[in-house]
Amino acid sequence: MIAILTDSTCDIPEELIEQYDIHVVPLYIIWGEEQFRDRVDMQPIDFYERLIVDAQRPTTSQAASGDFEKAIQCAVDGGVTEAVILTISSAMSGTYKVALEAAKKASIPVTVIDTKGPTMTLGWQVLAAARARDRGATLDEIVQEVEAVRGQMVQVVAMQTLDYLQTGGRIGDAAKWVGSMLNVKPIVKINHQSGRVEPVSLARTHKALVRTLYKKFFDMIDLGKPLRIAVLHGNALAEAEALAERIRAEFDPVELIVNITGPVLGVNTGPRALALCGYAEGS
Repeated sequence: MIAILTDSTCDIPEELIEQYDIHVVPLYIIWGEEQFRDRVDMQPIDFYERLIVDAQRPTTSQAASGDFEKAIQCAVDGGVTEAVILTISSAMSGTYKVALEAAKKASIPVTVIDTKGPTMTLGWQVLAAARARDRGATLDEIVQEVEAVRGQMVQVVAMQTLDYLQTGGRIGDAAKWVGSMLNVKPIVKINHQSGRVEPVSLARTHKALVRTLYKKFFDMIDLGKPLRIAVLHGNALAEAEALAERIRAEFDPVELIVNITGPVLGVNTGPRALALCGYAEGS
């Protein structure tokens, strides 16, 4: 039996987490003197509503090695003999490093994978691992499946401002925009080799922002293969659902997920951010 573990930045809908028996280790939100576990003590909608009105900006913290150790032990107690941990990009968080530390202390073999991205870049790889496991794949075959999915992954993010990404320290190569921006809305992508944020484009209006997000994403993905796509949002459900309906009508993906971006990532992307993340199967 093989356990699949991940961290709370995966943004996988709860029903799929339960369906595939995925063990999720929460990261932390620090808000002044308060500390919250991502998606446990603080839910996304509550987070975004407070983010708008609270003058104090929150920060985030990676999970501790002990958090992963407890999750591994829980899986062991359930009868598993091997485990795979998939984490947010090591270029964005120390979570991968602490997961490695926990793996060394485990009583079973544990493989740790740096998925080179956040949100559903991580989520899609976790789901691929769980589905491969449920088909009877070996640990090596699961790792190969995850690598194949990551090799085709596209993630593009549209934000109302660069301010949250800059303040959160996850700006990556989009730092070149800092100091030259006034009332512009940034679009970035994730480089799935480096695991870093890269600049794509700037928009002056919200309409142009959404239009560019859509075009850039579908320019990058292989439209000749079955698609698995996620629409993520920073408490902008109606807009995300409208994007999903357009995607369904124009591209008919084999799987389409809509979910709110969790608090730890929302610290960096801010309210009303939108993201498209997905891959072409079998490419």
